[in-house]
Parts: sequence; structure tokens; C-alpha cells
Amino acid sequence: MKFQKFSPKQKLALRWWALPAYAQYDALICDGAVRSGKTLSMSLGFVCWAMVTWNHASLALCGKTITSVERNLVRPLVPVLESAGFTISQSLSKHYIDVTAYHHTNRFYLFGGKDESSASMIQGMTLSGVLLDEVALMPRSFVEQALARCSIEHAKLWFNCNPEHPYHWFYLEWIKKAEQKHALYLHFTMQDNPSLSESVRERYARTYGGVFYDRFILGKWTVSEGIVYPMFNKAIHVVDKIPECQRYFISCDYGTVNPTSMGLWGESDGIWYRIREYYFDSRREGIQRTDEEHYTALELLAGSLKIDAVIVDPSAASFIACIHAHQKFRVIKARNDVLSGIRFVSNALRLNQIKFHSSCADTLREFTQYCWNTDSIGDAPRKEFDHAMDDMRYFVSTVLYKTQDSFVALSVKR
Repeated sequence: MKFQKFSPKQKLALRWWALPAYAQYDALICDGAVRSGKTLSMSLGFVCWAMVTWNHASLALCGKTITSVERNLVRPLVPVLESAGFTISQSLSKHYIDVTAYHHTNRFYLFGGKDESSASMIQGMTLSGVLLDEVALMPRSFVEQALARCSIEHAKLWFNCNPEHPYHWFYLEWIKKAEQKHALYLHFTMQDNPSLSESVRERYARTYGGVFYDRFILGKWTVSEGIVYPMFNKAIHVVDKIPECQRYFISCDYGTVNPTSMGLWGESDGIWYRIREYYFDSRREGIQRTDEEHYTALELLAGSLKIDAVIVDPSAASFIACIHAHQKFRVIKARNDVLSGIRFVSNALRLNQIKFHSSCADTLREFTQYCWNTDSIGDAPRKEFDHAMDDMRYFVSTVLYKTQDSFVALSVKR
């Protein structure tokens, strides 16, 4: 594996534990922009520290999921360590790796901290150190359980994350209190990663907009406020003519008292077009429609087109059952992580991967009304003017971005 010479900040993340000037620190916190080089230098430093300090010890590598630990930490680390003379024995099915170097052998367990129940997986262990990658995405209960496991004297704690909102518990309890916690705090930008060319930095800057630009590109713990999709531009994203499309999906946000919104999507040359839509607001119309009436509207929306699948709000059990009963359309329950979905839609807009026919009046209206809730602690859009926005998010999350932790837009192929 080839990489550029480490930057000064990467070198510090790699070697701080061996420098007398930093002997008072029990922990390292690295945060900042995406692709800023913090993860590789920090994880390499963690393993080197462990191998110099311990023999026959247990340590932990933690991420949001086991898959993300293997992808973000283990796979990049192994070739670098092996090229430096370390011996690696992987047992990924049992979620650990053994590392031998300097006549020492230590075991590194892999843990995923995706929800509150994850804390039980690490409970009861005794660890000599822990690295928590993407720590801001983990529940506090898991993080605190992992830290409690590090009861051996001279154990050290290693944290890595991209910024979230400034009311996040990790920002308040660790970054704001780094000195009190005896933690070395290093803030990274893309300039701290010498392996990134200027053109790559510019491409990442083009990808993100709004609050995600502030966090992922500028590395700020910033409040979400204003319009959710400020990058939406009618001159760019709205068209009067739809080209011939190769395949089609329908997305649906179902409501009874609240509006029901459905959109027909077609792909042409890698761009997805919202061709037409159905939007029924029972309050506005003064009547409610049944599942069967909404299903009739679904068939009219599809027309004679061959629909790959209908992407439906996963909570709409009765409408999903209604669609199944007619045995005409395949149903896929939508991915419904709101913040990841908003990020994916933002990326798709920035990259011009989705466009809208000018007849989609309710979608175009909601783009101008869909705002962040500045009264909430943390990130949340206001629960109003969000029905076409939700069905659009379901489509983008489920079709364009098949995995919720990916930065790359992908398409489903049948």
C-alpha cells in the first residue's frame, strides 16, 4: 500500500503517546472533515502504542457496525502493518484480529455500537485500550460501557469522528472538556491529508451543501438551520421535458389525516427524473381517501409503464398490505433514517443526479418550505411540508444510495 508522507498533525496522532510533552494525556480525540487522514494515522498509532506497551492484552476496535470497523479500520490497517513487519492473524468471523510485533502478541476485538443494546456485547470485558471510530454516531451507553472496560492502569482511550450538532453529548462531554478529561484534542481539515489532490478536495466540496458542507468539509460542529435543501435550484433541477427512460420506480409517503405523496421516477443516462406525482391532502380536500382509493391513484400514476418496485414508507402497514393484495407491484420498504436520507438527497442534488418535471407542483412547493427545526436539541427537520420530501428521500435512500453509510451514489440493477 502506497501513501504520501504524513502531515504534522497526522504524525502527532500517530506518535503522541511516545512523546514526553504529551505524557499527561490519557486519551486522544480526533475530529474534523471527511477524508482528512485522521482515521489511518490514529488507528495505526493505536496499534503501535498497544504493541509497544502490552503483551497478551485485550483491546477493542469499535465502530458503528462490525462491517464499518472491518471496512474503515481493519482493511486499511492490515497491509500497512504487514509492510512494516507486523504479523496479522485475522478471525473476522469471530470478530477479532491477533497482532504480533516487538516480541509481543495482542488481541484486538471488533465491536459495533449501532444502538442501545450494543452495550451488552462489550460488557464484562477487561481492556487495555479502546479505539472508537465514528464515536459521534454511537449511543452514549455503548461508548461509556466501552470506556468502563478500560480498567487496567495506563490504558488509553482513542476517539475519532466527523462533527455533528453542537448539542451532541460527545461534543459537550469530551471535546469541550478535553483538558479536564486529560485528552489531547486534534482538529483535522482536508489540508491535513497530503494524499488528497486539490481536484479531489474540490470534488468533495461540490458534493456537499448546507449543514453537511459545514460539517464534512469545514469540520464544524454547527447548528442545522434554515432550508433543508438550499442547494436546490429550479434553473438546474427542474425540466419541462423528460427524456426516454430505461426503468421506473414509484416512491410513496402514506398518510390518512396527513397528505399522501407518491412520485414516479425514471432513469435516463444515470439521472433520475421525477416524471409526475400524486399528492392528496385530506385537510385541503375536506375528505379522506381509503387505501383502495390511494391504490387506484398508484395504478394511474404508473400507467402502462413497467415499474421495478414501489418504495413505501415502512410504517404504512395497511397500504403495503393493500398493494400486496393486488399482486401487481413489488413493494420495497423504504430506508427511513432521516438524517442519512437528507444527506443523500443533498448529495444527489449537488451532483445533479435527480431532476423534477415542472408539473410536480407539490414537490417544488415543499422544497421552499421544508426547514430545520431550530427549536429542537439536535438535528431534526420540522414535521410540516415534508410529505413529498419524505417520499423523495425514501427513493434516494433506497435506490440511489443502497447502503446508509456510503458516500457514493449507486443504482439498483435487476
